[in-house]
Amino acid sequence: MSDKVLIVDDDPAVCKLLEKVMHSNDLETSVADSGLTALNQLKNHTYDMILMDVMLGDMEGFEVIKRLRSQGIQTPVMIVSGRNEDYDSLYGLSVGADDYITKPFRPLVLGAKVKALIRRNKNQVLYSSDVLECGSFTYNTSTMRFYKNGEEIVLSSKESSLMLLFLKHPGQVFTKDMIYDHVWGNSVAVDDNAIMVYINRLRGKIEENRQKPVRIVTVRGLGYRFIP
Repeated sequence: MSDKVLIVDDDPAVCKLLEKVMHSNDLETSVADSGLTALNQLKNHTYDMILMDVMLGDMEGFEVIKRLRSQGIQTPVMIVSGRNEDYDSLYGLSVGADDYITKPFRPLVLGAKVKALIRRNKNQVLYSSDVLECGSFTYNTSTMRFYKNGEEIVLSSKESSLMLLFLKHPGQVFTKDMIYDHVWGNSVAVDDNAIMVYINRLRGKIEENRQKPVRIVTVRGLGYRFIP
């Protein structure tokens, strides 16, 4: 069965192009022409990937991502936008997107990025069916649900990958290159700022004070260490 991609864009021409690219990569597609339509479809259908425009008729794509993440929907999201400012890409990552590509895009690159994200997300689910416990933290790898002191904390797919890396190797120092290799892989270009965005997002969710972290600590000149 082919993997399914939800395309969220209010421009019919862009939707048609995105569908053509996805079909050429043996992916099935559905289209939502507004944020509300996308949220409704995600309530009733499961997708392997979401391609999200930023400028929608009824709300910004950023808002759609925030809502679906707050509902516990962890489907990988790639923003496909004509806005190419650094702020937009970093903000998109901070609210739960997994990647950001600007228009006009190269079809071969887009297709490769989509398939890589889908593949890594599926591999993440297959890590183990056991419950991973580390200090006050618990991660159920079969349901991809994360808890601190028994209270669930919703993570995006990239946050989940990063948290799993830390939970499986408590106390180990990870350089940014190591985090890049484990979480993004070699097929996607990620700069240091993106890694810092995800570190700060995790700190905001698991630290008592993200400005004075004691769980994910910075090892000056090297990288980061997780202390459960």
